[in-house]
Amino acid sequence: MTSSEPGQSPENPWPVRAVATRVAKWIDRLGIVWVEGQLTELKVRADSKTAFMVLRDPAADMSLSLTCPRDLVHNAPVKLSEGTQVVVCAKPYFHTGRGSFWLRVSEIRAVGIGELLARIERLRRLLDAEGLFDPRLKRPIPFLPNSIGLITGRASAAERDVMTVASARWPAVRFAVRNTVVQGPNAVPQIVAALAALDADPAVDVIVLARGGGSVEDLLPFSDESLCRAIAACTTPVVSAVGHEPDNPVCDLVADLRAATPTDAAKRIVPDAAAEQALVTDLRRRSARALRNWVNREQHALDQLRSRPVLAQPLSALTARSEEVHRAITAARRDITRLIAAETDRVGNLSARLATLGPAATLERGYAVVQTVSDSGEATVLRTTDDAPAGTRLRVRVSDGAIAATSDGAEEAKT
Repeated sequence: MTSSEPGQSPENPWPVRAVATRVAKWIDRLGIVWVEGQLTELKVRADSKTAFMVLRDPAADMSLSLTCPRDLVHNAPVKLSEGTQVVVCAKPYFHTGRGSFWLRVSEIRAVGIGELLARIERLRRLLDAEGLFDPRLKRPIPFLPNSIGLITGRASAAERDVMTVASARWPAVRFAVRNTVVQGPNAVPQIVAALAALDADPAVDVIVLARGGGSVEDLLPFSDESLCRAIAACTTPVVSAVGHEPDNPVCDLVADLRAATPTDAAKRIVPDAAAEQALVTDLRRRSARALRNWVNREQHALDQLRSRPVLAQPLSALTARSEEVHRAITAARRDITRLIAAETDRVGNLSARLATLGPAATLERGYAVVQTVSDSGEATVLRTTDDAPAGTRLRVRVSDGAIAATSDGAEEAKT
């Protein structure tokens, strides 16, 4: 039975030294790399020639340990401190004795202001292309929020300004405060976590992200992509009150409302109780004055209508026309009577003429109308002798009725 390769079965395992040595050799083949991040720890001991640092990714909860000569820290292009954005040239190293991994730094470069601004501008164009700045996506700020979520530094001037101004304007206002780091490498994850917690709270109607002014490096967390996307994903309206008027981090463009300062944010989300009361009083006074003016105007219009003759003596026009109406009625009746008499005479004349010309008058003078009667009883006027041969049934109509007869045939004409 053949044995398996070393390290491929529990019967033939590798010792720790073999694994550590192979990992060290594999990491050593990686070569030199350039790495960018923020310094979160910096230890330089006077009795040691080696400085120890921790480099953190500002967009993720990941970090790497660094070592470098102490002189490299002292001779860096900028003063190194926690929160400094740097780019280092380092070689990965695995210590076989302790089983630890770090980067040996050979060069340190600070990220300049120009590069930071260029990155912020690239992020601004990216988010704009995705539609995160679209005004149609902005959620309206409630007129009187039930509770205001406030994300700011602990005991900061921004927190004091927002709460003092808002309470002075509306004493009943309530706050849900989340204190976080507002600069440095830990700011973004803490702010994102506080934002998610306040957005999930149904009592919070609006969230204020407040911080005082500072340099570009100090305000860098508020131009972080992950924070901007977290603001855009919120269902609760978000107000950005970061820095002073000239400052314009990317979160200002993603938020539903940008305030120039924390004090301005408090003024824009909380109404002034005194001003609102004065406005209500002024509106009541103006509405009362407008109502009185309207009543006076309508009363004046009614007085003018009542003073007109047609309303002061409404029956005068009827009285003036009464005689004319009676004369018109008399004339109409006279004309109608005359017309009826004339038409009666004309109808009588026509009736007399009709009686004279009608068949009844002819019959009264001794004439008769002879009709042949068929077997079906249909009568037809007899016009010639040929239509009444012998035996034909006849009907003879005279002035006072009709008689039945039978034809004996035609008679010969006498000379």
